[in-house]
Amino acid sequence: MAAMAALQSSMTALSLSSNSFLGQRLSIPSSLSPLHIKPRENPCLIVVKLKRWERKECKPNSLPVLHKMHVKVGDTIKVISGRDKGKIGEISKIFKHNSTIVVKDINLKTKHMKSRGEDQPGQIIKIEAPIHSSNVMLYSKEKEVTSRVGHKVLDNGKKVRYLIKTGEILDSDENWKKLKEAAKEKTEVAAAAPAADTGAAS
Repeated sequence: MAAMAALQSSMTALSLSSNSFLGQRLSIPSSLSPLHIKPRENPCLIVVKLKRWERKECKPNSLPVLHKMHVKVGDTIKVISGRDKGKIGEISKIFKHNSTIVVKDINLKTKHMKSRGEDQPGQIIKIEAPIHSSNVMLYSKEKEVTSRVGHKVLDNGKKVRYLIKTGEILDSDENWKKLKEAAKEKTEVAAAAPAADTGAAS
């Protein structure tokens, strides 16, 4: 019995009270409290530099902003800078959202096509890559000179473009007729191709 009483007294001496060092919460002195950082009046704004293909101006409806260009489809131009400097060609396509154009037989890139079955084996082809419109100038075939473009209103009230150096009018009725005929031919060829494929399959 004496041994049990001695054991209990030793256990009570070892028990942690609420006022002991390990049983109560540690109070952090004010000198070690975290510093209160005052916010700046003019915070520094972080500007993220977007990549080239992400820098596209958009309208509130999320459609791209279309830029005005000094060239149109069907115009004859001369490349004034870049790898194909000095070459002359005709514009076949324009992209107004980034002011680039596609010129026939200029800025050719190599493209590797994968095979799509036994009928269409893989091949290496040349395609026309777009170039920026600021790298070209309008070209006069008659006088063989490059010129800047001007705008004027004719007697019938029609606003047209013309070459400043030569006075040659670009937006003539003949040019529009040629463009319409070329567009019709393209649509007819595109419509005839699927019909030929279905006839061959049957």
